[in-house]
Amino acid sequence: MKFFYLAAMVVTLVVPGAVFADTTTVNFSVNQTIPDADANGVALAGNVSGLVGLISDLTVSVNITNGFNGDLYAYLTGPNGGFAVLLNRTGVSSLSPVGFGNPGFNIVFTNAGGNDVHYYQNFNPTFNAGGQLTGVWAPDGRNIDPTSPPASIGATSPTALLNSFNGTDPNGIWVLFLADFSNGGLSILKNWGLNITTTPSVPEPGTLALLSFGIGLQMLLKQRRR
Repeated sequence: MKFFYLAAMVVTLVVPGAVFADTTTVNFSVNQTIPDADANGVALAGNVSGLVGLISDLTVSVNITNGFNGDLYAYLTGPNGGFAVLLNRTGVSSLSPVGFGNPGFNIVFTNAGGNDVHYYQNFNPTFNAGGQLTGVWAPDGRNIDPTSPPASIGATSPTALLNSFNGTDPNGIWVLFLADFSNGGLSILKNWGLNITTTPSVPEPGTLALLSFGIGLQMLLKQRRR
């Protein structure tokens, strides 16, 4: 009875140790023209391999030059689940049927924080010498057909966001889809990238667990000597 009592006490003292996250950046250089006024768009695949653990945070970078920002629609899918709408005709709303006319994006989409990129003109945006929007932004997230009426697009709440990838395995083929939904101006995707933070799915025992085992073992040996 003494042995089983002590063994149970040791188990209750074992707690998970520190969990260490690891962050990896993967970049894809493509120089891909996005066909003008073509809903078929382009789907670009990027392979990720060798990462350990599940996604706990994700940021996405895109570098798009030229064109007309309000024409563009973009989404990202992961190899093992997750779906995020990065762009859905920025600026399009009941007040603006064509959206924002700036030529391109050189931005990072973040999983937490950041202003809504759909209405970036409302947040004192910065632009580089090429006229591209810069900075860190929340994805558009409006999971609605980009051919919907402008008022419907503008009024839709962001729901398709980067946190949809959390808890999934990052290894495999990621797909970035882009399309241009109106005539005028060719956009070019120069490059895109993923910044993936993973956390081990099963925490390793920590120092306190080992210490608890040692204390329990000492107590067990004392009991046996009596």
